[in-house]
Amino acid sequence: MPKKTKKQSKPLAGQALLTKVKALNDLTREEKAKACGYYKIAKSGTERINVMAFLNAVLDAEGMDLDAQVKRNKKMGGRQPNYRISVQSNGKLLVSSAYTKKMELQPGDELEIALGRKHIHLRLKTEED
Repeated sequence: MPKKTKKQSKPLAGQALLTKVKALNDLTREEKAKACGYYKIAKSGTERINVMAFLNAVLDAEGMDLDAQVKRNKKMGGRQPNYRISVQSNGKLLVSSAYTKKMELQPGDELEIALGRKHIHLRLKTEED
């Protein structure tokens, strides 16, 4: 006769998860994860508790999105500035609008160019200059 195995229930989520976690206040996070259904029984019969999935589910239930900034940046699209430019075929240097926005430069702002041995410095001219 085949061995009967205990059917594992679906892990708790949302408000049910938060309620259960608060009720289990005196347990360790591993014990809470197991009590909330975040474990599996391996073929060998050993229990594997998935604490990371449990913690992520708690964060989701709390409404916390730790990837919000990353998602927001990806939605902006386009390339990210890499602080490198190349001399164009006509000998000019083109500075991207990403840099001028970062420096909060406006049309008509004047920059002073200072040449070094192997570098160029751009400095915003102020009214005192």
